[in-house]
Order: sequence, then structure tokens, then C-alpha cells
Amino acid sequence: MKEMLIIILGAVLANNFVLVKFLGICPFLGVSKKLDSAFGMSCAVIFVMVLATAATWPIQTLLLAPKGIGYLQTIVFILVIAALVQLVEIILKKYVPALHKSLGVFLPLITTNCAVLGVCVLNIDEEYTFLQSLVNAFGAGLGFLLAMVLFSGIRQRIEFNDYPESFKGVPSVLIAASILSLSFMGFSGMIDGIFGL
Repeated sequence: MKEMLIIILGAVLANNFVLVKFLGICPFLGVSKKLDSAFGMSCAVIFVMVLATAATWPIQTLLLAPKGIGYLQTIVFILVIAALVQLVEIILKKYVPALHKSLGVFLPLITTNCAVLGVCVLNIDEEYTFLQSLVNAFGAGLGFLLAMVLFSGIRQRIEFNDYPESFKGVPSVLIAASILSLSFMGFSGMIDGIFGL
């Protein structure tokens, strides 16, 4: 239980995929203007991360590695992730059309979200068990959600503040993202300190 807690807290805070590992920056910057879009995108990413891990871990450990074709890992993982994103898109279009419309082109782009591929590859590289991989994927998704929701709130506050014209638009967004990222860097070592590692 302690090990699972370390994995999930590490994925959410100390090793946040967006703010520490800089994976998934495209949706982080592109979909974080509105809170509801950021939340919906994050839920879709969590769903895809966990499902992709559940599908790719057995493929790698039971099929690719034993057959000596582990070098096909990236191609196979991308195909699995693309199929899962199509599934999510079909479900959202049928049952939550408003969210599907608000996510627009960013929903299919989950296929190329390097955070999803990154968590699948990292689970194999870290030699996590199947359960540890699922926990890590869920934690990574929660970290993605935390980053998106925090940044969405920051962007909405920026939008209504008065600041020099030269900082409006992309410069203010990138400066805010870098400050948020720096604040998450402060979590490194915290997990080790809490659990006495």
C-alpha cells in the first residue's frame, strides 16, 4: 500500500508529466483557456492513459519482449493509443456532445499526446508490475488534471488583469506556465522526505 501511495503521489506532484517532465504541453496550452474544457480533456486523458496502460503492458511483457521484437514498442503503443482515442471520441460524441464539440480538434490529438505514450513507455522502463503500472497511469492522469485545472484558473485571472500590452497573449501564458512549473519543481524530494526514503 505504501509503495502504491508513493507511486501515485510521485506521479501527481514530484514527477508531474506536464509541469516536470514537459510531456503533453500541446493540450496544456491549447485547451486550458476554459475550466470546463480543461476538465473534460483531462478526464479523457486519464481514461486513455489507464486503458492504454492496461492494453500496452501485457502486449509488451507477454508478446513483444518474449518474441524479441521489443523494438516495435513505439509503433504498437501508438496504434493502441489511437484506437482508444477513437473509442473515447465515439463515446463523447454520442453521450456528451457539448463536451465533444468544445474539445474540437484537441480530442483526436490525444493520439499524439506524448504524455499518454510517455506513461506507457515509462511503465515498461521502470519495470513496474501490471498493478503498479495502472496506479502510475492513474496518478499521471491526475497530475495532468491538476496541472490543467490550475493553469486554467491562472489563465482566466490573467485575462481579466491589466498588464503591459507587450505581455498580452502568448508571452503572459508562457511566463505563467513557467512559474507554475517552477512551483512544482519544489515537490521534488518531498515524497522521499514524507516516506523516509
